Amino acid sequence: MKLKFLGATREVTGSKHLITTENGEKILLDCGMFQGKGMETDGMNRNLGFDPVEIDHILLSHAHIDHSGLIPYVYKLGFRGSVVCTHATRDLCAIMLADSGHIQESDVEHFNRRRTARGLAPVKPIYTKKDACACMKLFIGVAYNRRFRIDDNIHVKFTNTGHMLGSAVVSLEITEQGKTTHLAYTSDIGRPLSHILQSPVPFPQCDYLITEATYGDRLHEPMKDAEGELLRVIRQTCVEKGGKVIIPSFAIGRTQEVVYALNNFFNEGLLPKINIYVDSPLAVNATDIFRLHLDNLGREVQEVLQNDPDPFGFNSLYYLTRTEDSKKLNSIRGPCVIISASGMMEAGRIKHHLANTIEDPRNTILVVGYCSPATLGARIVNGENPVSIFGEMHPVRATIERIEAFSAHGDYKEMKEYISCQDKSLVKKVFLVHGEYKAQQFYQRTLEEAGFRNISIPEAGTEVQL
Repeated sequence: MKLKFLGATREVTGSKHLITTENGEKILLDCGMFQGKGMETDGMNRNLGFDPVEIDHILLSHAHIDHSGLIPYVYKLGFRGSVVCTHATRDLCAIMLADSGHIQESDVEHFNRRRTARGLAPVKPIYTKKDACACMKLFIGVAYNRRFRIDDNIHVKFTNTGHMLGSAVVSLEITEQGKTTHLAYTSDIGRPLSHILQSPVPFPQCDYLITEATYGDRLHEPMKDAEGELLRVIRQTCVEKGGKVIIPSFAIGRTQEVVYALNNFFNEGLLPKINIYVDSPLAVNATDIFRLHLDNLGREVQEVLQNDPDPFGFNSLYYLTRTEDSKKLNSIRGPCVIISASGMMEAGRIKHHLANTIEDPRNTILVVGYCSPATLGARIVNGENPVSIFGEMHPVRATIERIEAFSAHGDYKEMKEYISCQDKSLVKKVFLVHGEYKAQQFYQRTLEEAGFRNISIPEAGTEVQL
């Protein structure tokens, strides 16, 4: 069989890896969208590197848009195979892909206004909300730890990675000419001690391993320290300075993690008497899906549920969906906390909140996760001043804080320990994806010191024979 790397190669978005068997079957591991490079990303997303009509199956590791976001596009271009994933991933994709389609339409509408003003022809969105809703009929949900057959020669099993609700290692057994090859694709690996998710579960032994390296050169501080930092930032900003805390956060996973910590502070009487706003329709819908899948959440949440029926809600927490309610937040003069998508500050309501708060020294922008180098979030974290938001320059006077322990990605020690469930002597080759090249090189050395061998960092378009 052949394995071709089409995305998330020496970068952290656009995950797509194509398997072609000797019988000509084509299996795509993830179908993710490139993000964070402005209009350059549009061209990268439209040039897939394969014919969607020829794809038989998409095996989807989890619902994040950089792993799932091009499924509506390939559907639009004629893909009619199956999209196989866990039940929770299917539920999350139903809202996330529709939201992504809405964003494509909205972004193109704004872009076309500028093109029209310059006498240029309008462009069409890569896909629409209608395309996103239509592609959901191809999704098949499968339980964790169930070995299932997608044809006579290919079996698949999903194993929980603890990265987000429904995330999984995709383990494949592919039989060709009487020989069975075991391939594992970890996709994104979660933290071993997440407060709301179950810990990553060891996965079956493989011959070939495809694994991520997002935090391949970094270590996280302990989660307990991160929660203390969150409370400190809120107290310093809201109580001492009378300002607002703006938390750019991914709507799925990160928002629920932060809200869960705030809920515990509220229950313990530690949270200042201020209002907390989750300003993201997607986050609101996603939190409802978390409530539907409580059995997939971690032991700590299960214990909290014995005394608190809703670990994602308390008296001073408000979930906002309507645009007019979001706009009203800009007129609030007193202290508050606003949690809004997106985490990399590239789209959504968060950009409006940043534009309205970043020039006030009383306020704090609190970054709680990874930001790709080309994104607005990375520019703010790295000290760019002033920054451009919606084409206007804004001096950065707000305090910029960062807490990486809320990240859903394991650091390099956590990732190494997780994949060490494998007998290293039996793993013929390791492929590092989903990481900046410098981080991947550091992680490569870390894995070599741990006993892994034949570690490759493929470039875009690299094809190997397994």
